[in-house]
Amino acid sequence: MKILSYILSPIFVLVFFLFLLIFHPLQWLSLNLFGPKVHAKVVAALNFFLVQSMVIIGAPIRLVNKYNIPENTAVIFVANHQSTFDIPGINWYFRKQFPKFVAKIELGKGIPSVSYNLRHGGAALINRKDPKQAITELVKFSKRLNENKWGAIIFPEGTRSRNGKPKKFATNGLKIITKYNKEGYIVPLTINNSWKVFKYGKFPLGLGSPITITAHEPIKVNSLPFDELCAKTENVIKEHIKLD
Repeated sequence: MKILSYILSPIFVLVFFLFLLIFHPLQWLSLNLFGPKVHAKVVAALNFFLVQSMVIIGAPIRLVNKYNIPENTAVIFVANHQSTFDIPGINWYFRKQFPKFVAKIELGKGIPSVSYNLRHGGAALINRKDPKQAITELVKFSKRLNENKWGAIIFPEGTRSRNGKPKKFATNGLKIITKYNKEGYIVPLTINNSWKVFKYGKFPLGLGSPITITAHEPIKVNSLPFDELCAKTENVIKEHIKLD
């Protein structure tokens, strides 16, 4: 399997990166000529192709969802974080909620398509070394969510788990977002197997580990005190993480 991975990994990386290169100017054109709504559709199309490209390494991304995800209201998607490949699946499967990420400020530069979307698509780019900047940016972000009825995507672990085992959730970012979106909903997401793509390190990539994103029952933000809301969200996410 590892020998095959040395063959398929470069092909996958090339295809994945080509999609990022192709959609970078398309994003610029769509935003500047047609505005944010068309830009959002171009971003959704990009993520569709990124999700499809995962088949090359035998890691298709599948959504498991038994619930109706609210629309036309702020939705806060809270997920465990296992790898870079968590992101295209969330973006594609929840495109109707116009998902916007809370991301570290370093990602706002240097990555075709990704950095452009983070800078111009409504995301929150936070400097983890500057608490004042991070809080200010999160407040602005939270108000944009409320005004535009967007979806927010936040990984409370802060960094991805390299072995699938979840880290302790930090609550500050989620607390700010919920403060300004009390009429919205939290949708807990559990991601499984994404970390296995990097089980050998950065190269070669791990093959044959289908990735699942499981959506849990939406929780109205104002239905519980924040501490209970946060604990319930964290518990349901971690209960469904598979470590085998």
